[in-house]
Amino acid sequence: LCNCSSVGSAGCNRTTGQCHCLRGYAGPRCHGCARGFFPAPGSQRCQPCGCSATGATSDQCDPSGKCQCKVGVTDLKCDRCSEGFYRFNETTCEPCQCNNHSQTCDSSTGTCLDCHENTKGKHCELCKEGFYRSTHPAHGCQHCPCSIVASTGTCHIQPGETVPRCDKCRPGYTGLNCNQCDKGYYNSDSICVRCSCNGNVDPALSPSVCRPDSGECLGCLYHTTGFHCELCEEGYSRDPVGTNCTRKETTLGPEPTEFTTSAPNATKATSFSTAVLNSTLSPTTLQTIFPVSSSDNSTSAFADVSWTQFNIIILTVIIIVVVLLMGFVGAVYMYREYQNRKLNAPFWTIELKEDNISFSSYHDSIPNADVSGLLEDDGNEVAPNGQLTLTTPMHNYKA
Repeated sequence: LCNCSSVGSAGCNRTTGQCHCLRGYAGPRCHGCARGFFPAPGSQRCQPCGCSATGATSDQCDPSGKCQCKVGVTDLKCDRCSEGFYRFNETTCEPCQCNNHSQTCDSSTGTCLDCHENTKGKHCELCKEGFYRSTHPAHGCQHCPCSIVASTGTCHIQPGETVPRCDKCRPGYTGLNCNQCDKGYYNSDSICVRCSCNGNVDPALSPSVCRPDSGECLGCLYHTTGFHCELCEEGYSRDPVGTNCTRKETTLGPEPTEFTTSAPNATKATSFSTAVLNSTLSPTTLQTIFPVSSSDNSTSAFADVSWTQFNIIILTVIIIVVVLLMGFVGAVYMYREYQNRKLNAPFWTIELKEDNISFSSYHDSIPNADVSGLLEDDGNEVAPNGQLTLTTPMHNYKA
């Protein structure tokens, strides 16, 4: 009898006793599985191994049906790349190109998965946001020294440099690492805050606007002062709108005082009035008396002179004018007195002709001359020796 397997044989040769095995079966009695087949669990039937011709080393598999895979190939039938490999092709799987920052990649595209050491990219060739690649290969990606409060948090290294610089600083911050306050800002508890100067500081004249450590405003304009340029300078006040500082308007002082000078026998008395100026004057009054060109952005010429000195100058000028006027009046008076004395001066001319004596006076040639008192009857005496004596209150003349 052939005694062939009823499952794996297709009959036998009764002459030789050789069984005719079906595909997948082998052995004298067709009881075993042929190469490339394995017995199905719980039965005597043989199943094909199905090993990948590309990924398996052979078509043979173990009794469990697992094929012997090539390097980089895995799975039961060796038809899939193992971890760290990708692109299952006609020859084998290629290793992942992840720059030693990942062990896995997509088996089809080769894109690296789960990049380590703060890297990213298809091949883990880039640094994550907020990190930069150090010039030292062993250091990999280092954390950027850029605060997300002061910058975008990203940085880079310029060619030829070894220190990273932040990509972009946020408003109010500056410096390579955005750790300094920009112009117009000051440090307040490690945060850069905009200077508060009420619009009274010109950045072109004071680039820093305020002190970077305290926030005190620098170079207050428009006659303002104070920590935040919120006050008006001395002599200025806030206008009704409350935006600008204008010079305080003041009224004049006491009523004008009249100074009068007179001289005896003068025909006219000269007088003048002057206003006593107050300690402070309004800009309008000052500009009326002393024209001054000024602008809102410049300081008046009077700002360099104190009001006390200004008042002293004004009073000095007044005194000088009074003295000059008094001198002029006195000169006029003296001149008129001189003219009166000249007209009334007693000048005589005595002419002796034999026994006759004639008298002539300077006043005879002067119209309207006052001749009263020039020759008094009691002032003329005849001396015992025949001489004529002219007597005046002050002098005696003999002829």
